[in-house]
Amino acid sequence: MDHGDHRHGGSRSGCRWRRGLALVGVALLVLAAAGCGPGPGSPDASAGGGAAAGSSGGTGPAGPREATAPGGPSPSAAGGTGSAAARPLTYLVCFDPGGQSDIEARRQQPRLERLLGRQVVIEYKVGGGGALCWSELVRSRPDGSVVAGINVPHIVLQPLQQQTGYRTEQIEPVVLFQSTPLGLAVPASSPYRTLAEFIAAAKARPGALTVGGSGTFSGHHVATVRLEKLAGIDLTYVPFSGAAPQMTAFLGGHVDAVFANSNDLVRYRDRIRVLGIAAEQRFRGLPDAPTFKEQGIHLVERIDRGVGVPAGTPPAILAELERAFLAIAEDPATRAQMEEQGFVPLAMGHQESKAYIRQVTATYRSLLDDLRR
Repeated sequence: MDHGDHRHGGSRSGCRWRRGLALVGVALLVLAAAGCGPGPGSPDASAGGGAAAGSSGGTGPAGPREATAPGGPSPSAAGGTGSAAARPLTYLVCFDPGGQSDIEARRQQPRLERLLGRQVVIEYKVGGGGALCWSELVRSRPDGSVVAGINVPHIVLQPLQQQTGYRTEQIEPVVLFQSTPLGLAVPASSPYRTLAEFIAAAKARPGALTVGGSGTFSGHHVATVRLEKLAGIDLTYVPFSGAAPQMTAFLGGHVDAVFANSNDLVRYRDRIRVLGIAAEQRFRGLPDAPTFKEQGIHLVERIDRGVGVPAGTPPAILAELERAFLAIAEDPATRAQMEEQGFVPLAMGHQESKAYIRQVTATYRSLLDDLRR
């Protein structure tokens, strides 16, 4: 998907982005007052609140014979890259259990243990739309003992907008292994049957319609703000601490609509109505759902996921991790499973991922400048 198209905007000017952030703050206070805790249905507090839970047992399906990654170390040689190789690998998941990041980490966990010859322990660090987790990652020792799931554009947008405790360049991408186009959906029972009807309702009642998303200063957040500008409407964005609580709240009728990841749209297709897919072309998993572009709105947004380590990690350790993660990402059975679930498989190595993040950073700098005007 071409992130270079993000600069297309409408004629509206002024403080849309700042107004959107103020509404986010109000929504967060209201949701926090409701006393919702972590887990499904739990909204995110922008200041973050960590929840940690470790697990060493993988639940993902075992792949084909993977004693070693192609060209990678055998388990007996894993310790050659440093003392951290003898210890468990901590894999930080930055969003709630049950979301896209968690699904993929669980799928990878048993295979990583075979490929690296190390125990892989998954820990959840949830808060601030991922910022809490990524702040912890960059403070970790750069010795290959800790990796974290990373989301693009989240790791780009957050430092551009506020103090996050980390900078994009402090995270060294290892690989990017999957993507999810975003789509705007309403419940199947919603009175809005088309995007045009949804936009007309938003124009009639500025700020009344609520749109749920995962995190603040995220792809979901910026997609909502861009739709406001492109369609000339006012919406209220409601952030959650991950896709799982976001979808729970949406299906429970707590928000009018949701900007959701493609796999959630596929998973709940029988209970929702997709008004628009933010992709260049129709998504194969939902062939009947029109794109925004087909409906006259040039909105293209997706979430890319991968894994990163702290900047300064030695090249040999980074290369070992890259080989292992790419071996999983390139496995035909894994890719087929991702596609069936509504993901778009990727297999971008360290250098390609780094170049892509630089490109996305430049694009979003321009986009944010445009949204502020």
